[in-house]
Amino acid sequence: MTREFDARADRYGHFYDEFEVGDIYRHWPGKTITESEDHLYCMLTMASSPLHIDSHFAKTEMPQGENIVVGTYIYALLTGMSVVDISGKAIASLGVKELSHLLPVFHGDTIYASTEILNKRLSKSKINQGIITVKTSGTNQNSQVICTFERSFLVPLQGQHNEF
Repeated sequence: MTREFDARADRYGHFYDEFEVGDIYRHWPGKTITESEDHLYCMLTMASSPLHIDSHFAKTEMPQGENIVVGTYIYALLTGMSVVDISGKAIASLGVKELSHLLPVFHGDTIYASTEILNKRLSKSKINQGIITVKTSGTNQNSQVICTFERSFLVPLQGQHNEF
């Protein structure tokens, strides 16, 4: 008997009912940061500080002697790494708090992400939907925590979703 799976419906994120407080999702794969993608992100977002894009400045003026990756890219990357496992079925993003950049990230570093489910509650204003609050942590190739943040999003209860 042949079974058929729809990746978006079956694997992309979870419904409210499937989350359990305390669960930890280790996202895969990691991502190695290249100089060109960091520079592109800086130019697209107008974050053109020499800390990020001027290698001569970094060599002569910065203690590490190399450019650091712009923090908003790291935050966006960690969020994106978690979507498949966590918020792929989200109806809305409700906010971010406690964003902390704990260590610099350099070109060539590899970033890994994990997300812990902190809280869940039914929405008071949206029928058949719930609010999930998570904490995502990013580590580098040396298992050092480089960034953490909490975010909340709205997801449907199982059986209460629209067809994808």
